Amino acid sequence: MAKIKIRKNDIVLVSSGNSKGEKGKVIRIYPNENKAMVEGVNMISKHTKPNAANPQGGIIKQESKIHISNLVLVDPKSGKPTKIGRRKDEKTGKLIRFAKLTGEVIK
Repeated sequence: MAKIKIRKNDIVLVSSGNSKGEKGKVIRIYPNENKAMVEGVNMISKHTKPNAANPQGGIIKQESKIHISNLVLVDPKSGKPTKIGRRKDEKTGKLIRFAKLTGEVIK
């Protein structure tokens, strides 16, 4: 299994599929499935029965999982899609992520 370089709260761009070109914030990562859930991307219609939270029931639009390979991280500095690199921090010695386009550290 490959290392997933995208994390929760990252801003990503969808590179292929029905939602191609849309940007959104990562809500959740599913590492075992190599998928992620992105805010406002890959919307599906879910049919729900009436319940306490939704007494009317009906059709609800919600986000669905999307494969990691269809997502590209957006550079925090330039706002363009970029690859992600990892290197050791000189001060702490921990691995940090950086944008390969500008060299900007990704928090």
